[in-house]
Amino acid sequence: MISNASKTTTKQKNIVLLGGGHSHAILLRSLANKPLPNVNFSLITENRDTPYSGMLPGHIAGFYTHDECHINLEKLTNFAGAKLYIDEVINLDLENNKVISTHLPEIEFDILSIDIGSTPTTITVPGATEYAIRAKPVSILLREWDKFCREIIHYSPPIRIAIVGGGAGGVELALAMRAKLNNLNLHENQEIEIHLFHRDQELMPSYHLFMRQLLTEVLLQQGIKLHLKETVCKIEKSEKLYLNCESGLTWEGDRIFWVTQASAPQWLKTTGLKTDKNGFILVNEQLQSLSHPHIFATGDIATMVNYPRPKAGVFAVRQGKPLFANLRRYVLGKPLKPYIPQAKYLSLIGTGDGKAIANRGNLTLPPSRLLWLWKDWLDRRFMQQFQ
Repeated sequence: MISNASKTTTKQKNIVLLGGGHSHAILLRSLANKPLPNVNFSLITENRDTPYSGMLPGHIAGFYTHDECHINLEKLTNFAGAKLYIDEVINLDLENNKVISTHLPEIEFDILSIDIGSTPTTITVPGATEYAIRAKPVSILLREWDKFCREIIHYSPPIRIAIVGGGAGGVELALAMRAKLNNLNLHENQEIEIHLFHRDQELMPSYHLFMRQLLTEVLLQQGIKLHLKETVCKIEKSEKLYLNCESGLTWEGDRIFWVTQASAPQWLKTTGLKTDKNGFILVNEQLQSLSHPHIFATGDIATMVNYPRPKAGVFAVRQGKPLFANLRRYVLGKPLKPYIPQAKYLSLIGTGDGKAIANRGNLTLPPSRLLWLWKDWLDRRFMQQFQ
């Protein structure tokens, strides 16, 4: 366990929060209720609001407005008495404890907390960066999706959409897009096809077998065409987009959305922070970096070395309060408390038709209207704390 070398002092300390993820949003909400004396908090993020992942598919499907599923970071930081900086971070100077961003002067810190999420891997596939729409940053995904929905009436049928990645993110995106497109006022002959490409034999390999089977049935029932055991190797563009697979399969269509395995930003590799093989920051049970005890990390960007978990929003949400408590203890020179993430957790996945599927461990419940109402109630209750 990394010991806390910080001592109680009256000197002002600077805690910088890097990224507007779920953990930091909850931390700021906690800070508003329980301020820390002699500590200046700052948040550096690229956007003034941040989406709540639990409601994002519903927003894409048209069930929620932007404001209903986004946390206003500008209002939240003001409420918490923290400073807000809008910029893209490109590096860290850990010898001098400074954050380096694109436009702002270097920002000094005594303690740093990182909650910047992750990004889909696209570098290894030629043409993916240029021609595919990545699931993250979410703001760009939503902008491109809204633009496509507005312009789709001018497209010549059949209109084809491809989603690359058959994890939970890709499956939820496919169902949400089908729900939205079903409700658009289109011509009768404007047929719309959604194709889901996945390199493995089965979708959502980290989920329980019954959950995978149920969602595969739902996808097929909603007319989503599955291309399993297909590895995308190249994307090209002429009049249409062309997606090429290692098997020789070539797909032609209008939009490609990229929702593959999460990866860490490249600049983290140069910081000196200890990371796992995928570039995610390794942290202990106290959510501290293994190499730099004055740096904390949560959410998708962090990997708990003794308790690895899937990259899912539920863990970022649950890390918010332990993170705030340990930052407080670090400043006050008190021993930090361990956070042990639950081994089993509830997953509620909307199917786009007013129903949802539930899974926890080996228990899976089939699509139900009541499960969707429960999920909607949980999500709205979470967002209410930021209103």
